[in-house]
Amino acid sequence: MSLRKVISQSLYACVVLIICTAAMACSSGSSAKENANQSKTNSSSDTEILPGADQLDEYLPLLKGKKVGIMGNQTSVVGDRHLVDVLLENEVDVKFAFAPEHGFRGDIERGEKVSNDVDEKTGLPLHTLYGKNEKADSIVNSIDVMIFDLQDVGARFYTYITSMHRVMQLAVNNGKKVIVLDRPNPNGDQVDGPVRKDDKFKSNVSYHKIAMIHGLTVGELAKMINGEGWLENGEQVDLTVIPVKNYDHSMKYELPVIPSPSLPNYTSVRLYMSLCLFEGTDISIGRGTDWPFQVIGYPDPVFGDFTFTPGTRPGMAAHVEQQDELCYGIDLRDIDAENEKFTLKYLIDFYNKADFKDEFFARPEFFDKLAGTDELRKQIIAGKTEDEIRASWKEELDAYKEMRKKYLLYPDFE
Repeated sequence: MSLRKVISQSLYACVVLIICTAAMACSSGSSAKENANQSKTNSSSDTEILPGADQLDEYLPLLKGKKVGIMGNQTSVVGDRHLVDVLLENEVDVKFAFAPEHGFRGDIERGEKVSNDVDEKTGLPLHTLYGKNEKADSIVNSIDVMIFDLQDVGARFYTYITSMHRVMQLAVNNGKKVIVLDRPNPNGDQVDGPVRKDDKFKSNVSYHKIAMIHGLTVGELAKMINGEGWLENGEQVDLTVIPVKNYDHSMKYELPVIPSPSLPNYTSVRLYMSLCLFEGTDISIGRGTDWPFQVIGYPDPVFGDFTFTPGTRPGMAAHVEQQDELCYGIDLRDIDAENEKFTLKYLIDFYNKADFKDEFFARPEFFDKLAGTDELRKQIIAGKTEDEIRASWKEELDAYKEMRKKYLLYPDFE
């Protein structure tokens, strides 16, 4: 075949592709999800998920000549490089970073103190927003723009979204702009669980009146916080979200960097939705082992044939349930993680097998904060089935789903 003919056929193919793509975009009968599904059939370069941080051309111009603060950690990456390094290389005037729970490099145990310090790799001053920081307002007042770039996992009790709320509040208090570099939600294919209504249960692990499994990216949640008037006095922060490219809520997304020490892989991230409620009990969910949030057990053979002994691991040295005790239970390491959704079956099963039901919820107040309500705990104690419990929260969950639709940046999973 001649070179001229090859070029001619290639040009013809390109023209056909452009015409077909335009026709798809203009079709009034196609839903957003249908268009997204069609896009998945295109070349990998067209469908590669591109987080907000990777789109430098979209936000570097917004930072030119500005003093910048960052809320970030080890998940704040541009490709395989840390966002801070990339910004400094591009001569952005980065003044400081806020660190969330688990610290700036993600190596601090849950609930442990995050200190004000200096990042050893860059010399950047570090400050904490996890807990009380009386100087936070003056720190934010010293810059022009706050960047938020943390990888959330899609549960109300994962505290990075609480940190985002605090960043937004500090920014509006001091008249500063917030740029959220959005990232996919690895559990964004589901909306489930009770919706927190009562401020009695408000805490770091239940900060917003959203479903326990909220089905939002951090960018979508930031828009919701603004739109629903959840900042003090109903104020709205000057907000820009850099959306993820080629993403929709039905997509599988494996995190390129682990978000915290106890979520080391995709399976743990998917099971976290269901297993975190055990944190209000003394049942082990694998902290202190090589399989956190992938095994469940207790020192009693009634709970199962699989055995493991929690010890110590980096980032999991404190608060290890049943440390050095032989636990019996179940092994979830080989589940079909992609199709695993939030469920109460593990919790209800362990409660029903326990001969210490009066003490099963060892930390009832904390369990209720995780759940966003005390009804769930009471329903389990009363012997309710999962179907009965789900029916009790359906009306409020449906109302939340309707509110959620107003803030979606990406095609939904349903």
